[in-house]
Amino acid sequence: MTTTVLIVDDQAMVRAGFAALLRAQTDIEVIGEAADGGQGVELSRRTRPDVVLMDVRMPEVDGLEATRRLLSPPPGVAHRPRVLMLTTFDVDDYVYQALRAGASGFLLKDAPPDDLIAAVRIVAAGEALLAPSVTRRLIATFVQQRPAAHGNQALRRGELTDRESEVLALVARGRSNREIAETLVLAEQTVKTHVSRVLTKLGLRDRAQAVVFAYESGLVAPGE
Repeated sequence: MTTTVLIVDDQAMVRAGFAALLRAQTDIEVIGEAADGGQGVELSRRTRPDVVLMDVRMPEVDGLEATRRLLSPPPGVAHRPRVLMLTTFDVDDYVYQALRAGASGFLLKDAPPDDLIAAVRIVAAGEALLAPSVTRRLIATFVQQRPAAHGNQALRRGELTDRESEVLALVARGRSNREIAETLVLAEQTVKTHVSRVLTKLGLRDRAQAVVFAYESGLVAPGE
């Protein structure tokens, strides 16, 4: 199955490098490139990619605003691609805000080529949060700096069973389904079912949003 990708970055050399790398893969097709977030949103709605590689910092419309537009589209626009944020910095407030807006993960621009290829495949599959340890640290940093009001989030968390809460806490700590299964002595398929139910009950898009929710609801705390 081919994964279609749209690359949004204001640097032509960066776009060209990413495009060449991804086009060399038999299961990935680059269907477009855009130089800013506004163009990226328009092109995404025309081409309907599976994954959008989105630079964080761009002139005109930045990656954060573009991600919001893609993942909270106006009525009549059903397509919501998975967004993989690209950043030069490993701790960036824009990335945190983008994760809260629904981005599926982030990747450093200087990451090895194999990491980019793997990231696209992981995000397209929706199976796991990209770079969980780094993403977890990024989220924890900003939650710690700006504690959120936990009231509404805690009420929503009350919809979960005890087992679902256990699973969510382990997801927030960056554990894969296999690792969660080993920790809780469950079948991996059972863990997948629990994760799916957590996302459905809380109205979350994917594991990235689940990690944010777990911190902001107080289920897990920075430094645990």
